[in-house]
Amino acid sequence: MMMKMTMIGFLVTVVCGAQIVYGAEPAEGQGGEDVVTYEAFGAVGDGVADDLPAICKAHEAANAQGKRVKTKAGATYHLGRRALTAIIATDTDWGTSRFIIDDSLDVENHRKTLFEVRSLLKPVPLKIDKLSRDQRQLDAKPPTDCLVTVQNNNKKIFIRRGLNQNNGTAQQESFILRQDGTIEGDIMWDYETITRVTARPIDPQPLILRGGIFTHTGNSMRQEKGYNYWGRNIRITRSNTEVRGLVHRVVGEGEFGHPYGGFLSISEAADITLRDCMIDPRKTYRTIGAVGKPVSMGSYGYSASHVVNFKMIGCRMEAINDRSRWGVVGSNFMKNILLEACSLSRMDVHQGVGGTYTIRKSTLGYAGLNAIGRGTLLVEDSTLHGGSLISFRSDYGSTWDGDVVVRNCRWVPGAGNVPARPVLFGMSNDGMHDFGYPCFMPRTIKIDGLTIDDSKHSKDYQGVFVFGDPIGSAKTARPFPYALTQSVQVRNVKTASGRPLGRSINPEIERAIAWIIDDH
Repeated sequence: MMMKMTMIGFLVTVVCGAQIVYGAEPAEGQGGEDVVTYEAFGAVGDGVADDLPAICKAHEAANAQGKRVKTKAGATYHLGRRALTAIIATDTDWGTSRFIIDDSLDVENHRKTLFEVRSLLKPVPLKIDKLSRDQRQLDAKPPTDCLVTVQNNNKKIFIRRGLNQNNGTAQQESFILRQDGTIEGDIMWDYETITRVTARPIDPQPLILRGGIFTHTGNSMRQEKGYNYWGRNIRITRSNTEVRGLVHRVVGEGEFGHPYGGFLSISEAADITLRDCMIDPRKTYRTIGAVGKPVSMGSYGYSASHVVNFKMIGCRMEAINDRSRWGVVGSNFMKNILLEACSLSRMDVHQGVGGTYTIRKSTLGYAGLNAIGRGTLLVEDSTLHGGSLISFRSDYGSTWDGDVVVRNCRWVPGAGNVPARPVLFGMSNDGMHDFGYPCFMPRTIKIDGLTIDDSKHSKDYQGVFVFGDPIGSAKTARPFPYALTQSVQVRNVKTASGRPLGRSINPEIERAIAWIIDDH
């Protein structure tokens, strides 16, 4: 329950039994307006002076007084090199103002976030002893809707395989817990015990972050073994937040550099929308991975972790098929993703998505569409340029515990560099590695309307296959079985080459699956 009381000179908000007091008097230089400006706290906006200290003070005052922030049209704010973070807790309109981030020289702390969009509400005490997969209800009744994150440190999942192998991550996930105890965001796992619970209230009112044109000079940190991620970004940890029309331009990348952790980085939040944003991809660098061999280091322009109900609408980038640049979206532990009317080089879920994963009216570039998780994966009215129509990440077991639907799409294999035997669904799991969970090929696959542009193929071209060889040809028993697809339904598929669609390179796979193919 939320209660607001207007008192002389200030506003008191009571949420979950805690009071938030939004200051008594306007700060000097602000007057009585409902807008806070950076200039009122000393920002110069000439692109040279370090404006970050003034920006931090402006947002601190806006948060205390419950006022929105609006920047000066035509101003260029330099964010300097100091280890400061501006906390945003009210609507902020950056409009057409410009921001300069220069990482070409030393900064005080390269991991530090420049802006954090944060809720002022305090976490709610909550105890959960156990959870069951697909559980819909808890006895707990929080005083407000919350984003709950649970963890079991006694069990490891997502035990990665390959050049970036690791020992896995503690079993964990996030979901929305409503005031009546109902759960939104399908529970992915069984939890025999829960070692950590956090419950963060979901702000009832949306926070809107508008505009802003950021020019970001890349770092020139020398390469070394492993990754050394940079921050110098915008972090969002507040539920019910929308970012509209933000632009991030990357310049000045040289021979050396280390990756960034997502210019827009969202974590442990619900109901997040990114609308009409443009974020440049970054250059791909190389390092030595976990097994002592070279691996690529990539920066994601957008990164998200533990987000329930994540939407990207009308977001775009240039040069979606430039292989010298890393893919632009990466995520972990997600629930319910919608990508609509976007043009991006990559859409990737590493450590899983649950519920619904929908790609609609969008274009994805050379790095393609990547998936791991469970639920329904729907791709419709979209154009994809990846090596496969959909790639199920082999480093996490190529698992999709659910159904896949493709409608009215176009696929350009390898962004026009068509391999000899392209496959619609790229996956590989020989059953010889424990990923911490059982692994599945999609239970059912339905394709209704797909045009494949395989016109630029080589002389040894053998046509497109639905599957390659997902399970390999191992002669020994597979200790960690890979559950096969039950049925594949295909209709209205056309290839530019005129070659018919093949089923699988592996006869064992072809025989095990029920096929319904309409060639007309």
